[in-house]
Amino acid sequence: MLKETKAFKAGRNDPCPCGSGLKYKKCCLTRQKSLDNALPALYLKRHRIQVKKDNEIEGIRRAGALALETLDLVESRLKPGMVTDEINNLVHEFTVQRGAVPAPLNYRGFPKSVCVSVNEVICHGIPGPRVLQEGDIVNVDVTPILNGFYADVSKTFFLGRPGPDAKKIVRVARECLRRGLAVVRSGNTIGDIGYAIQSYAEGEGCSVVREFVGHGVGFDFHEPPQVPHYGRKGEGIALIPGMVFTVEPMINLGERHIRVLEDNWTAVTADGSLSAQFEQTIFVTEEGFESLTPYGL
Repeated sequence: MLKETKAFKAGRNDPCPCGSGLKYKKCCLTRQKSLDNALPALYLKRHRIQVKKDNEIEGIRRAGALALETLDLVESRLKPGMVTDEINNLVHEFTVQRGAVPAPLNYRGFPKSVCVSVNEVICHGIPGPRVLQEGDIVNVDVTPILNGFYADVSKTFFLGRPGPDAKKIVRVARECLRRGLAVVRSGNTIGDIGYAIQSYAEGEGCSVVREFVGHGVGFDFHEPPQVPHYGRKGEGIALIPGMVFTVEPMINLGERHIRVLEDNWTAVTADGSLSAQFEQTIFVTEEGFESLTPYGL
């Protein structure tokens, strides 16, 4: 499958790469076009992956632009002393004002419009009365639905002056996302992404959460494929152009093990160590990827 999904670089009148001795246009060009056209149907049947068309990617891109605007607004308002429910109100009101719907609200019973995860909270933190303190780290995970399209993005922010542990885990989590994205291109695999993230994180003395993974997105909040942030090179589904998914490594300063609180949503580190996450929604191209929620790494 890997070799089938990689694009030939031969020109129409060049010798065919298959070694037949014929010109490319007289040999495998037609077969390659047929394969490229068949791959979306094959992936839908085999993996339930919905390969996106250009107009659909544009819709997700617009939702992604709104998601980034929302994160920028939150970042501009974050300060020690505010409660996490203020972040929820800010995200909800801004999203609705822009003609969109906050995807987390009432999703499988989730009671708020955004996930806010502070310090030892890995993900799915429910906004409420928790007061943000000087030196905290806080992840804000935003997913708007705009004109029927979903885009998912998150960042981890510092509150005031961070300590050395906070600086380290945020640095490592950000670099994990950068390294994971760097290996995304047609013909590579989902396992390549996980390997790039896991090898770096563990090399820095941190750990990768395994219970929560990246996922397809665009037509729904969560779609196939799952994108683990650990793995082995060359394993898993081969990437093809038009696949849209998130990469969102959750990295712990201590052990990787988690505990879910009684609200059945909030996941925390079992050992109480800090956890950080960065996330972008991307789509695969022949030569690499394009982020639909781009920010600097």
